[in-house]
Amino acid sequence: MKTSRKKFVIIFIISGFAFLAITTSLLGTTGPRGFPKPPDSIVRTGSDSPIVWKRAVSTIILPIKIVLIGPIGLPSVNFLKDDPPPPFVGIYLILYWTILASLIHYLLTKLKNR
Repeated sequence: MKTSRKKFVIIFIISGFAFLAITTSLLGTTGPRGFPKPPDSIVRTGSDSPIVWKRAVSTIILPIKIVLIGPIGLPSVNFLKDDPPPPFVGIYLILYWTILASLIHYLLTKLKNR
């Protein structure tokens, strides 16, 4: 089954937002919400929890979150400390995920054509 690049990118973006919203609301230490607010980190949400299953799940999904968040999750970037408006974060993630999904789609089609 062939999937067009546009459809793949749209599904990737929707899945990325759903993944971040679900994991942050389940693993958040200061209450349920879509994205963490300071002092929670968007990458390390749930890792400091006293609840064992939250720490374990957070450790397992950490590599996925690091790839999905990209440069925004690096400790050297103080992007979220300035508390930018929510549309700016969403626009950044959409642009980053579009590039990431296009690259993944390209690599998968090259692999499939071999």
